[in-house]
Amino acid sequence: MTPDPAPSAMRWPRPPAAIPHRWLAHPPVGARVTVAGLVMVRQRPGTAKGVIFITLEDETGIANVIVWHQAYERHRRAVVAGRALRVTGKLQRESGVVQIVAEVVEDISPMLDRLALPPSGEDTGL
Repeated sequence: MTPDPAPSAMRWPRPPAAIPHRWLAHPPVGARVTVAGLVMVRQRPGTAKGVIFITLEDETGIANVIVWHQAYERHRRAVVAGRALRVTGKLQRESGVVQIVAEVVEDISPMLDRLALPPSGEDTGL
């Protein structure tokens, strides 16, 4: 077997067009960005008038997502059930806190199942 020339970080299934969370300090306020990651926390406080707060984590950090009622209604299944999400929305920065106001929320949980698979052509030894 010849070694795979691509670095291992390039082999795992990555959502297309998502920026790493550590880069969220760079785009200007109001920029439309896409982030993706594992859902760490979902919160729907009773005092938040139907707003849902989601914390996503990737290998570089966390992203705070705000899902207003209208976006929730359009993407309810992903918001409620997704273990991993790709979120596209407008970037906000207030008092040093970076947030994405969700416009599109996609459930990318099926990508997690591929993480455990060896790269194609690799001998597992089984």
